[in-house]
Amino acid sequence: MLEVRGVGRRFGDVLALDDASFDVVPGRMTGFVGANGTGKTTAMRIIMGVLAATAGEVRWEGRRITREDRQRFGYMPEERGLYPKQKVLDQLVFFGQLHGLSRSEATGRAESLLDRLGLTERSKDRLDTLSLGNQQRVQIAAALIHQPIALVLDEPFSGLDPIAVDSMAAILRDEVARGVPVLFSSHQLELVERLCDDLVILTRGRVAAAGPAEDLRRSAGLMYRLTVGHGADVAWVGQVAGVVVKDMDGDTALLEVTHPGAEQEILATAVGKGPVREFAPVLPPLSEIFREVIR
Repeated sequence: MLEVRGVGRRFGDVLALDDASFDVVPGRMTGFVGANGTGKTTAMRIIMGVLAATAGEVRWEGRRITREDRQRFGYMPEERGLYPKQKVLDQLVFFGQLHGLSRSEATGRAESLLDRLGLTERSKDRLDTLSLGNQQRVQIAAALIHQPIALVLDEPFSGLDPIAVDSMAAILRDEVARGVPVLFSSHQLELVERLCDDLVILTRGRVAAAGPAEDLRRSAGLMYRLTVGHGADVAWVGQVAGVVVKDMDGDTALLEVTHPGAEQEILATAVGKGPVREFAPVLPPLSEIFREVIR
């Protein structure tokens, strides 16, 4: 497991990261979210040893992380680190050899990754002749070439079209399936919500919330959607104790239940008034949790 424990970082008088602690669990995908300037990139650089922490430590498998550990990680930095004038396949093989693969091993691995990313036909092209989205695909291939023991990816989906996003997501799921802890940052909250098992939300350099995505969604408040028969009135539901009406549209109401058991009273009352077409719990979207946490 990758552990960040009490990590802080100052740049002069600016405290960019303040006592940050969170885990990236093997076999789970962790989404790292926060507004611009909240410290996500700083935290990732500290994890990878690009920056030194001014407080706290990073741990791997229960001990302080080493340079050798980090060399086995896969890293996609905010500033992409490929060679624009070099051919795609050649530089992937080069990166594989830097990680200790033989030339034949690196070539086989590179060709497999390019095939999965839909870039086989561009493997002999110079990187700077590719679109920005395709360059992004090559960058993820470079991070994966040595079959890393952990992945730290800064905005890996930026600039990708929907097909490329699906290809990238499938590859990351494969890494998770083989037990790799994956941490990636993204401003695309709907994508984070779709892919991630765990979340870390940063605000002003501090961890505002962290944990399993489902737990965070449930902690935001228990919501229900009530839909009654066509033309029936649902205005009465606002009079039930322990219920807050969040939205109402015709015969449908979205409700927050603040007192245990109030949902049973709602259902019983609704059934007594006529047909009930739907009464079901609703988990809030990540975007709502994010806005609530960073207030």
